[in-house]
Amino acid sequence: MSSKPPEKRQVVRFAFYKLDTAWRRLSAERQAASKIEFGETIESFNGHLLLRPYGLVGIRGDCDFLLWQVAEDLDSLVSLQTALNRTDLGAYLALPYSYLAMTRRSIYEFPEAPGQPSRLQIRPSDARYLFVYPFTKTRAWYALPKPERQAMMDEHVRVGRQYPSIRLNTTYSYGLDDQEFIVAFEGDSPADFLDLVMQLRESRASSYTLRDTPTFTCVQMSLWDLLDTLGGAGSAQALSRRPARADGYTPVSTLEEIPPGASRRVYVAGEAVALFNVNGTVHAIGNRCTHARASLSEGTLDPARCTVTCPWHEGVFSLESGQVLAGPPALPVAVYRVKLEGDTVLIAPAEAREPTVVPRP
Repeated sequence: MSSKPPEKRQVVRFAFYKLDTAWRRLSAERQAASKIEFGETIESFNGHLLLRPYGLVGIRGDCDFLLWQVAEDLDSLVSLQTALNRTDLGAYLALPYSYLAMTRRSIYEFPEAPGQPSRLQIRPSDARYLFVYPFTKTRAWYALPKPERQAMMDEHVRVGRQYPSIRLNTTYSYGLDDQEFIVAFEGDSPADFLDLVMQLRESRASSYTLRDTPTFTCVQMSLWDLLDTLGGAGSAQALSRRPARADGYTPVSTLEEIPPGASRRVYVAGEAVALFNVNGTVHAIGNRCTHARASLSEGTLDPARCTVTCPWHEGVFSLESGQVLAGPPALPVAVYRVKLEGDTVLIAPAEAREPTVVPRP
């Protein structure tokens, strides 16, 4: 029996920003303009990385907001931060905390929790709160026999599963940053998270913790609501002068990046989407296989049948309807509407499927 091929790892950055109070003394017009520029700069990276904004105003005094970033390579993170640094608002922002990590499979064996997605790929939920902290084990932990460590991790997991409302995202920083892990818990109840942490303090594994601070409690909100928490001219006022896309479409790629026969993974509204160019027609479906959440953008494209075969367990999905045509998956994947504006590919959640034909030269 052949093992499934390894997935490409994601790079993850937790960037915490602090606003210089001098910005609040600028004119209302400049404040509004700088919010528009900053927000539109972030939105211009749709399709290139996954980004979730969180506010910390009123919670911590040393940072005002978090941009949780997930990308396929470090270059995307560098490009985003470079673009933000060039904005007017960026000139007033400091980075008191910035943590870098990657996804990977755990060296410990854990059965998948029923109904829970795989943790190899970061997929933020709609939970109201995010609790983030860097984490480092003692050297004595690594000197223990692996079966002993496995037993302590089993206890850790058993405690965690007593709190099903709290979801854990673990990423790894060995050699990439000062800490060993970055852990990010999602949930709707700070009280549940407090109780979980208190109970975990009594676990055997807790005695091998070297450092797990600073800890950040973050509130998920829209980008424009987040900018409102900074004070100054309101985002609503700023957006009233900003032309909006009434059709709901988001630019995610160019035709050059997805030639005929090619596929590409992009991100929009916190979701991974797979693009396919089938004989000159662009299709977009949810990127995660509904069976084991493999990346469908890395699957095998069949132009004749307009299908993709999952790279892990050979489930077959229609690119036109998202329906399962063969294999173990039981549920279809989402489909997206696609249209072109010049060389730009745009997608929107599907109401009625509208594949777009790429003009031939």
